[in-house]
Amino acid sequence: MNTEFDTMGLREELLRGIYSYGFEKPSAIQMKAIVPIINGHDTIAQAQSGTGKTATFVIGVLQRIDTALLQCQALLLSPTRELVDQTMRVILSLSEYMNVKCHSCIGGRSIKDDIKKLKGVQIVAGTPGRVLDMIQRSFLSLSHLAMFVLDEADEMLSYGFKDQMYGIFDHLPKETQVCLFSATMPNEMMTVSEKFMREPITIRVNKEEITLEGISQYFVNVEYEDWKLNTLIDLYEQLTISQALIYCNTRKMVEWLSEELNKRDFSVSCFHAELSQDERDVLMKEFRSGKSRVMVTTDILSRGIDIQQVSMVFNYELPSKRESYIHRIGRSGRFGRKGVAINFITNETIGHMQYIQRFYDTQIVELPEDISNL
Repeated sequence: MNTEFDTMGLREELLRGIYSYGFEKPSAIQMKAIVPIINGHDTIAQAQSGTGKTATFVIGVLQRIDTALLQCQALLLSPTRELVDQTMRVILSLSEYMNVKCHSCIGGRSIKDDIKKLKGVQIVAGTPGRVLDMIQRSFLSLSHLAMFVLDEADEMLSYGFKDQMYGIFDHLPKETQVCLFSATMPNEMMTVSEKFMREPITIRVNKEEITLEGISQYFVNVEYEDWKLNTLIDLYEQLTISQALIYCNTRKMVEWLSEELNKRDFSVSCFHAELSQDERDVLMKEFRSGKSRVMVTTDILSRGIDIQQVSMVFNYELPSKRESYIHRIGRSGRFGRKGVAINFITNETIGHMQYIQRFYDTQIVELPEDISNL
C-alpha cells in the first residue's frame, strides 16, 4: 500500500497540485484506490463520506489524461448539481499546474453554453440527464473515452437514475475503464455493476467501520411531533454553532420549518430540489462563505458536500432510508474533524432509530442535560 503520494508514480505537475491543495498524506481510500485506478483497473470503492473519495478518482483521472489529445477522455457523473460543482472545484485545484480542459454539464444551465464548451474538452463532469442528452444529440463524443466514474454510485444506479445510466452505459466504448465510488454498497448496486465491469477490484469498508469516527451522535426524545420546533429553538439558544445543517424528509417540511425559524428571528436558509439553479448556486455560495450559517434542507445536500465549517447536523426527521443517515451525519466531521449529530425522535420513531443503530453497529446516546460542552 502506498502511504505517500510520492510513491504512487504520479506526474510531477499533478503532485504539485496535490500539495498546493493542502494534502500532505493520502487518506485510507487514497492509499488503496489511486494506484489500481491509474493502472487501468475497473474499481468499486466504498469509503465513508469525508475521507477524500473525490480527490481519489480525480487524481486517477488526471494521471491518465493525455493532455495532447483534445477529446473527452474522462466522464465523471454525480447525482446532484452541487456535487458536480464540488467535483469541478477539486479537478481545477488539483490540475492547477497541468494543461487540462474540463467542463461541467448539468441541468438548469444553458444548453448553448454546453454545446459550445464541449468541443475540445478532456474531462466532463455532469449529471446523468444533461450528459445523456448531449451524447444522444452528438454534441458529446465518447469515441476517445478512457474512464467513466460514478460518484455516489448507489444512488446513481438506483431506480430514479437507472434508465439514464443504462442509456449512458450503452454509448461507452468497449475498453472504457469503469470506477464506482460510494459510501454504501447495497446488493442491487453490485448486481448492476457486474453487467458493466470487467473483473473489478473491490475496495470495501465493513459496515461496522462506516460509522464516522469523531462524530458524537445524540438523540432527543421529544415524544410528539408538535414538540420538535420548541425543542430545536431551546437547543439552538444554548449551543454555539459555527455552521449547521437541519435535515427534513420533504420539501414541504423544509419550507415550513424555515418559515417558522425565520419568523422567530433565527436566520436560516432553505434548500431543496425545486429551487432554480441560480437560487441553488447563490445559497451554496452564501453557505460556503459563512454568510449564511444554518441551512434547512432535504437529502439533496446529504451526499458528498464538503463544507469545512459544518460542526453540527440536526436530523429534525430521521431519514426514511437507513443509508441516508450515514450520508447526512457525514456533513460534519469531514476528513477527521470533530462533529455532532443530534437526532429528534418521537415515540413513533424510537424503533427506527434503534434499527439504524443495529444496522451500523453504532451508539446514539441521549443528549445530556448540560450541553454547554458539546
